[in-house]
Amino acid sequence: MKWYHYLAAFAAGFFFGNAVPHFVAGVMGNAFPSPFATPPGVELSSPLVNVLWGLTNVFIGYVMLRLSRAQTSHTGSMVAIFMGLAFVSVMTSILFGNALGSPSF
Repeated sequence: MKWYHYLAAFAAGFFFGNAVPHFVAGVMGNAFPSPFATPPGVELSSPLVNVLWGLTNVFIGYVMLRLSRAQTSHTGSMVAIFMGLAFVSVMTSILFGNALGSPSF
């Protein structure tokens, strides 16, 4: 695999991980911070906006996964996907924890 395949695999994990909180909050009917609020990522967006943003993240993650040519038999690509997922998970837990008034640590 070439270096950009690993980058695409990392991006796939990132977008799949980012889809989860937005989609789940949206389908539960809860407002949640999104890039479309003012200010972005701080104020709350409607459940519909979050469902649509979550689905957009799933679509982008799928495209990145296809571009990465990742295979379950290739450990490097699976690690890159996991690293993207782990990165966005830690980053958003801190960001949204602060935005929603929860402690980060």
